[in-house]
Amino acid sequence: MEFSRQTLLGAIWGLQTGAIPRSAVIAAARECADNQEPWLRAFTYRPATYPPLSGILAGIPIALKDIIATEGMPTCNGSPFYAGNVPATDAWIAAKIKSYGGTIFGKTVTTEFAWRHPGPTVNAWSRLHTPGGSSSGSAACVAAGIVPLAFGSQTLGSIIRPAAFNGVVGFKPSFDSMPLDGVHPLAGSLDHLGYFTRNVADAAAALALFIEQTPEAVETQTSWQDYFPLIEPPQLAVIRTDAWRRADAEQQANFELSLAALRKAGATLTELELPATSDAIFDATLVILQYEAARIHQQMISDHPHQASDVLKKLVADGLAITQSDYHAALAFQKHLSGQFAELVAPYHAVLTLPAFGEAPAGLAFTGDATFCAAWSLMGVPAISIPSGWSANMLPLGLQIAGASGADKQLLQVAAWAEACLNWVPGEAK
Repeated sequence: MEFSRQTLLGAIWGLQTGAIPRSAVIAAARECADNQEPWLRAFTYRPATYPPLSGILAGIPIALKDIIATEGMPTCNGSPFYAGNVPATDAWIAAKIKSYGGTIFGKTVTTEFAWRHPGPTVNAWSRLHTPGGSSSGSAACVAAGIVPLAFGSQTLGSIIRPAAFNGVVGFKPSFDSMPLDGVHPLAGSLDHLGYFTRNVADAAAALALFIEQTPEAVETQTSWQDYFPLIEPPQLAVIRTDAWRRADAEQQANFELSLAALRKAGATLTELELPATSDAIFDATLVILQYEAARIHQQMISDHPHQASDVLKKLVADGLAITQSDYHAALAFQKHLSGQFAELVAPYHAVLTLPAFGEAPAGLAFTGDATFCAAWSLMGVPAISIPSGWSANMLPLGLQIAGASGADKQLLQVAAWAEACLNWVPGEAK
């Protein structure tokens, strides 16, 4: 049996019932990583050995983005400034994984401090294309079949976009759903923890474990079905935004095919518009991000300029040029837009939109445009990307679904329903 491509729930149930031998999933993950890491380059660090643990996640390998502190393991934040840094304590999420008996399989590549300067990871489907960023390694290692669950972060579009580019599920929960203790910040008003899985059911299992704190919901298949029943055909809003016209033709076509499939399955679709332009939303998000990031990194760049990329230096310079009044205006825009959105989507179960402009861009220098992710990060609402099709180059395309703030479980129910309707077949990553 191929254990390296187990789903999270499949591995949990198999290990608990004895259908899967103890340690088999971790051993298979190690073999898979050994075979693929020479070209995939998703990890910055993997331990030589893994201690046996007990709990609901015992025997499950889980990867963490390398901005998440891990006791006894290097946490380098994608920066030479932190080379060799080994934290004395775990981040909240690392400690929670261990409390369930999960194994931290390794640390995954991030762009420098979760901003645009890329690492060496390639797309799991093509070595000539970016995996997206900044959660590059986490998305790629799930797509490559190494681990069933990997954590990342999103400040602008760092979970949704890599998920779409790599043909996996990427879930960004509502803002402040999981503590960010021990996660290196980029912009505290926008930073989210999130994760990648192979299907929506696994994403919902992680919701139960790490957000709703109901681990009993994943202990058996029966209780899981009680916890997460599929919904009836939903009422869905379609928000293309004014950036739609700039999306690639095949991404637009795939979106239309996805809408047709959901409509045929019984969903009611209503076209809506956000109460602000894509440019206004992106600009406000960037003002907040730049202003806050500059104050986080200013001293390090001043003291150690040779250890920062030009990309990071520009981020700080741009942030320091933003006035306090412009920053507070952006925060006021964020609050106002969030209130308007809550009223706009109240009659609907969720919103359908694009996750990206198209397939993963060629090369590794550019991790992709985050315009289609900015609104949901700015407002702090839950968002998920599910695979929905293929480009002409046989690279994955995705569908993004967003929901009202705090409605994470309902969003995942909609996503599970949509996933079943779209019936995307992953095949084998290259």
